[in-house]
Parts: sequence; C-alpha cells; structure tokens
Amino acid sequence: MQAASLFIIAKSKLSPTINGRLIPATIKQQPMRFDELELGNEVLDALDAMRFDECTPIQEQSIPIILQGRDLIACAQTGTGKTAAYLLPVIDRLAEGDLPDDAINCIVMSPTRELAQQIDRQMEGFSYFLPISSLAIYGGTDGATFAQQQRGLRMGADVVIATPGRLLDHLKMGNVDLSRVSFFILDEADRMLDMGFYDDIMQIVKRLPAKRQTLMFSATMPPKTKKLAQDILNNPAEVKIAVSRPTEKINQSAFVCHEAQKTPVLKHLFQINSKRVIVFAASKLKVKDLTRELRRARFKAAEMHSDLEQNQRNEVMTDFRAGKIDILVATDILARGIDIDDIALVVNYDVPREAEDYVHRIGRTARAGAEGMAVTLVSEREQQKFGSIERFLGYEVTKNEMPAELGQAPAYHPERRRSGGGKGFRKNGGSRENGGSHNGNRQRKQTSDKRRNPRQPRKEQ
Repeated sequence: MQAASLFIIAKSKLSPTINGRLIPATIKQQPMRFDELELGNEVLDALDAMRFDECTPIQEQSIPIILQGRDLIACAQTGTGKTAAYLLPVIDRLAEGDLPDDAINCIVMSPTRELAQQIDRQMEGFSYFLPISSLAIYGGTDGATFAQQQRGLRMGADVVIATPGRLLDHLKMGNVDLSRVSFFILDEADRMLDMGFYDDIMQIVKRLPAKRQTLMFSATMPPKTKKLAQDILNNPAEVKIAVSRPTEKINQSAFVCHEAQKTPVLKHLFQINSKRVIVFAASKLKVKDLTRELRRARFKAAEMHSDLEQNQRNEVMTDFRAGKIDILVATDILARGIDIDDIALVVNYDVPREAEDYVHRIGRTARAGAEGMAVTLVSEREQQKFGSIERFLGYEVTKNEMPAELGQAPAYHPERRRSGGGKGFRKNGGSRENGGSHNGNRQRKQTSDKRRNPRQPRKEQ
C-alpha cells in the first residue's frame, strides 16, 4: 500500500471551508443530503422510499471517494451508517450496466452470519428499483441452503455478502469464480482479524483480479488492521470519523462490587426492570452459566454465542423480538451488527476490554431517539479497566449504592494497580477464568497464532 494521498478526520463532519478559509463555528453546518451526491435516480428513489434524506459523516466523506474509483480505508464506529457508505456507490456503479451480467461483480466480507444477513437486507432495500442481484453466504446452514448458495454463486450474483470461512469452502469446491470481481469490501475488518480470519482473507484475495477497487471499513485501527490494509489496498484514501461518546439519552451507571456479588446485583436490577434486556458477558462459558442461573430464578432468559447453530440463533432472536424472551445473555457477538431498536437496559456483567467496546455495547439501547439505561458491574480486578473507560468518556460514571442485603462493596480506586500473585490471579494481575490481563491475553494470543496451523479452519461467530 502506497502512502495515502488523502486523509480526513472528523468528529461529526469535516469543518467546511470557503475559499480556503474556515467557516466560523457560529454558522450552523447543515448535513449533506443524498441528492447532493452524484447518485443515480433509482438509488435516490430507494433512499426516498426508505425516508433517508441526510448523509451521516462517514457517508458524506466516503461516497464521493468511492464514486471516483479509489481504494478506501475508513474508520468509524458501529452505528454510523458504514453499510450505506459502501453499498450506495457500488449499487450506483452496478446500475450503469457496463459490468458483466454473468459474473460476481462485488464481494462484501462480513465477520458474522448476523451481520451478513443485515447487509443483505439493506442491499435489497437500496437496490429495490434496480435489477441487481445479491446473495448472502454464511455457515451454520443445512444442506438445502448450501446447495442454494452453490447455484447462486455459479449463476453469478452481482453482489455476494459472505463470511470468510464459508466463502473459502465454496472456493475450494470450485463453486465460485472471483476472476472478474470489480469491488472487494471488508466490513468490520478489525473484528474479522480478532476472530483469526487473516489467512482466510488473504487466500480469497489471491483469487481476485489485481485490477479492482478495495474498500476497508473498521471500527478501530490496531496494527494488524493497518497491516492488512497495507497488504491489499492500493494508494487508498483514508477517512476517520472519531469515536463519539454515548448519547445523552443513555442513563449510565455502575455497581462497584466483588465478583461473587455480580449475579445477586443482576437479580436485584431485574426486580426493577427485566424486560427488553441484553446482558454482555466476557466468555461463552460465563454466558451459559449465567443464563442457567437466571432461568433457575424464573427469569425468561436465553443465551447468544458462537456455539449456537444458525437455526438456534434465528429462533432466539425471533423469540426475543416477539417478547417471548425478556433477557438476552450474550458475548460481544451482539455488540455490533444486530439491529434491535427497543432495548430498555444493557448490562455489562463484565467490563469490556476497550472503551470502543463499551460504546458499542451500550449503544444497543437508546436507539431511534428512545431513552435507555446501561449498567456496568465492576469487580475489584476490573476497576483500572473501567477507569480507562471513564477517562475516554471524559466524566465519571455514576456509582450506584450497593443494596444492604447484598453485603459491603469494595472501595473504588481505579488508579491503583492490583498486585499479582494472589489467590486466583496470575502474576500479570488477571483472573484465571479470563486468562490474565489484556496484555497477557495479547501475548498468549500471539504465541498461539504462531503455533496455529494456517490451514486450520476458524469457527465463525
């Protein structure tokens, strides 16, 4: 990847200029409208039917670049409209009619089945008035669905939205020809790399033509994501939308507690509100144990994690949307790419690793203009991590008083480093259950990555 010749940073949108001079902040900046972009009438008609009028910052900055045919690396958090930012210009380009009718013209890579399905639904809406075909490819399906995917790939759908592992399966079976792909898009690239898909992505890239337009969208930009960009992008433009703080409509608070107090605190919370709740836990094992505990307490709870088959996930999400399930206990599989508008309460049973993860999690509530609550349970060993999140937010999150019947809570001292070597803790200060501190996790992950057989299949979330 050559050095980028364009780099954009914006918090909400770029500060506009007139004749090279910055417009004073007292002048209100109006969001750009979609009809101000060079999009075709059919695309604009679809947007109008969906009541989409104004661009988000990532759309305003990315769409013109993509329409110019340039490679792009864009960094913006989930929920900022990234999907439309890449689908709209690609659909507009496909509508021009000068690309092959019997070939796959665009590949969109997604880390999870749920996100692939969501992208496919948006693709159908945006291309409603155009004869453009799309196909979602993901694992966890039955034989009939796999055969349907085979037929669609061989017929040459215009746009294929796929998880890396399943697309690679079809490639190995000779079901798909990528030699005429014009657009290669990676959505949530950072998450794909976190899930171990680097080698799979590179195997797919080898099947693509050298002359193509590559677009990479990511919520964060760690070193491994930058390395992937260097490997597959050519002289890209860069757009970076700063991570925004949570909306003021989210009532944030925390309970400082001992680890053993977390489940009692959770049950106490559910005496106040146990409807339309998502609980995020750090591991699949903890999700399973916590769900069982809540069910024993007669709460209507269900679990969501990567061990579930696709039909099981679909059933859980259908029941949750229908109100048959009140509480969804999940890993971070639900933190991004799941579109549910009426979540009343988000609980962080475990403190997220990064501030961005915190924003993604609690952003599941207070959507579509509604209000919501987010409560984080902070154990002694998680205090420093939560303190880092508060520094990112720029304010201290309200601490709730521990109910007297649940015992005494520890003091909150996020600036202190917990000494290692105690019972249940490794030298680096992390718990045995979670495998040590964040740095320790990273060191072990790097070691395991070196030992991993590159041909070993990854399990998709």
